[in-house]
Amino acid sequence: MNYLSTRGHADRKRFCEILLEGLAPDGGLYLPETYPQVDTATLAKWRTLPYNELAFEILSLYIDDIPAADLKAICAKTYTAEVFGTDEIVPLRELEDGVYLEALSNGPTLAFKDMAMQLLGNLFEYELARRGAELNILGATSGDTGSAAEYAMRGKKGVRVFMTSPDGRMSPFQQAQMFSLQDANIHNIAITGVFDDCQDIVKAVSNDLAFKRKYRIGTVNSINWARLLAQVVYYFAGYFQATASNDKPVSFTVPSGNFGNVCAGHVARMMGLPIQTLVVATNENDVLDEFFRTGVYRVRAAVDTHETSSPSMDISKASNFERFVFDLVGRDSARLRQLFVDDLGLTGSFDLSADPAFKQAAERFGFRSGRSTHADRLAMIRDTEKRFATLIDPHTADGLKAAREQLTPGVPMVVLETALPIKFAATVVEALGEEPARPKKFEGIEALPKRVVQLPADAEAVKAYIAQHCD
Repeated sequence: MNYLSTRGHADRKRFCEILLEGLAPDGGLYLPETYPQVDTATLAKWRTLPYNELAFEILSLYIDDIPAADLKAICAKTYTAEVFGTDEIVPLRELEDGVYLEALSNGPTLAFKDMAMQLLGNLFEYELARRGAELNILGATSGDTGSAAEYAMRGKKGVRVFMTSPDGRMSPFQQAQMFSLQDANIHNIAITGVFDDCQDIVKAVSNDLAFKRKYRIGTVNSINWARLLAQVVYYFAGYFQATASNDKPVSFTVPSGNFGNVCAGHVARMMGLPIQTLVVATNENDVLDEFFRTGVYRVRAAVDTHETSSPSMDISKASNFERFVFDLVGRDSARLRQLFVDDLGLTGSFDLSADPAFKQAAERFGFRSGRSTHADRLAMIRDTEKRFATLIDPHTADGLKAAREQLTPGVPMVVLETALPIKFAATVVEALGEEPARPKKFEGIEALPKRVVQLPADAEAVKAYIAQHCD
């Protein structure tokens, strides 16, 4: 399996090369040259597999430069009941007729990011040991990626983590999860700005090839293909739980900010998983909803990025969207560069409304979208608790609201859970008047000493900090 850049770089690379690299040299994102196809016989064989074995089967279609026995051992080490709380790993619960919640938040940091990050940490440790190398991970988080990455990488040999986050924009619980870590290989950097500033810094540093090579910079954001690939697995697991046979389609609704989680669903669908519709659920930062309604992709400036009660989705520049648009325009890298480098770079937007390809977003690729507000989130949290005795976080509430607008009779709708409610306690208290349950290991976490530095939204300042702590 070879991987190419969405922007047309001539190189073709193997999985373990792009695992440690992040962005392609031309600033593009890596994708496989082709999506492996899964037939009904294979689906039938996979249907009864435990999660770790299903992960191995799917990952082995994309990873052929790690011996099969080693990859199988990595999957078995990653996906255990001890780490994720249940044997099913991602158990499905039917809320009402045809509407399901897929639990993705039982990992160490109580968010869906653990599903991929735990695997990524083990893959990094394996490959770095094999090479006798070190890696400095630079990441950006709007809340959950940071803690998931840090908990997955803490204590890993040969790995340092430099995690940027928007200063003051995460929930107190999210901040405490990250900033309370005292491990020497973990560095928290609070950036004066919004998440998109953090993401721009990661891309700027990754595009400085000399610095990247000198300091062995890698990424854990969903621009890293390995992370997105790990997320593909739970679409198959959710499908198998929602159906009794492989002749029935299923739809998924995904709370979306950076488009990585729902892009994994796109990959699963391209492989042949019978997904009818992929619903992209946004909050007031509705860049993605606007595109799927109008064909116009218009990023927002920092001052126009709303601070909302589903803060992990307060994103106005969706990095992984480039992967989908690459497929949407027929994998035409010249056209992709025009859209993302020329049009987006010069005007902050591009318009596909008149392009025949835009109709394919819904007709061929199955995408729909929806938008939610703070009032919608509160109403959905109250309704779900009252009718189903189920407490959800505000991002999952965004998903449920959009899901109910896109139901098709006879087609199960699976909503991907985002995080446990305790991570966003203030909004749950506003909705219900009481604190959500808190796992014992996180009692008093907000009062712990914090280890974090503040830096301006400047790539050079971040590079200087990395250099200082690597030399």
